[in-house]
Amino acid sequence: MRPRALLSPLAAAVVVLLVPPLLTSGSGTGTGTHIPGLRLMVPNTPGGGYDITARTAAKNAEEAGLNRNIEVYNLPGAGGTVGLSRLVNERGNGKLMMSMGLGVVGAVHTNHAPSTLADATPVARIVEEPDIVVVAKNSPYKTFDQLLDAWKSDPRSVPVGGGSSAGGPDHLAPMLMARAAGIEPKSVNYVPFDGGGELLASVLGGKVKFGVSGIGEYRDQIESGELRLLAVTGRKRIEGFDAPTLQEAGLDVVFTNWRGLMAPPGLSEERRDRLIRFVRQLRGSAQWRKSLRVNGWDDAWLPGEKYGRFLAAQDRRVDTVLKELGR
Repeated sequence: MRPRALLSPLAAAVVVLLVPPLLTSGSGTGTGTHIPGLRLMVPNTPGGGYDITARTAAKNAEEAGLNRNIEVYNLPGAGGTVGLSRLVNERGNGKLMMSMGLGVVGAVHTNHAPSTLADATPVARIVEEPDIVVVAKNSPYKTFDQLLDAWKSDPRSVPVGGGSSAGGPDHLAPMLMARAAGIEPKSVNYVPFDGGGELLASVLGGKVKFGVSGIGEYRDQIESGELRLLAVTGRKRIEGFDAPTLQEAGLDVVFTNWRGLMAPPGLSEERRDRLIRFVRQLRGSAQWRKSLRVNGWDDAWLPGEKYGRFLAAQDRRVDTVLKELGR
């Protein structure tokens, strides 16, 4: 695993501030955002970050009058690459987008997927959030220091679960933590799950000693006391929660995850621009801004070709990381 300095671009936030056009109520016809039959694909199981992002986007867009009857459906498998292959096979379909993020970038490599993100059409990167370290309420680890001491003592006996395959955010974050703590990354017992929903059951059931995921996925369980939040991977604490950053806990690590939307290949410029315009209008809505606050997400707007270049850079970086891990 690389030192933090080598991995830092994975955690960098590139925020392009654009002034959104004014919104109108109704079906979205007045703003050019109405796309009859629009569907959002989620390439992992319900309850994960991609799922929450897609369903939040659909709900907010309808509430803001940008579109009607947006269908959100799940097509899980192979870390998101099953969904990616379906997306690529929908060539020319301007009524379909897929919610995705860094996890799919890694899964393309580890699963030797036949389709890559370069085969699809980038629409926009929309949010960024830190990962969190959580344990079940009955875990013996009350603090991050206690967990870290046990992990350093015998890494193999302290399995960590994540909602992404190798190369994804929930894998890279504990690898960074391990390296900073003096733990050989290859000795880390990482257990991948196909999304945060599957991971949650294993954390609560004690199949893994701790989990790494996004705050938006587990906020309710933390607030209800089912999960205990031990640390945050971002630069600052999460408002409303008493948990240190990794830096405060003594590990020189800062890591954030991101999510965005992709469309099938072969779109005309008009159809691609209509999707980008729809997401830009969503970003400017009061409903979406409220969802950012509620879910602990940061705005990470990066549209079209700029997003495509960002994806290409992420792909190269993940490939380098996985080679260093011997994968």
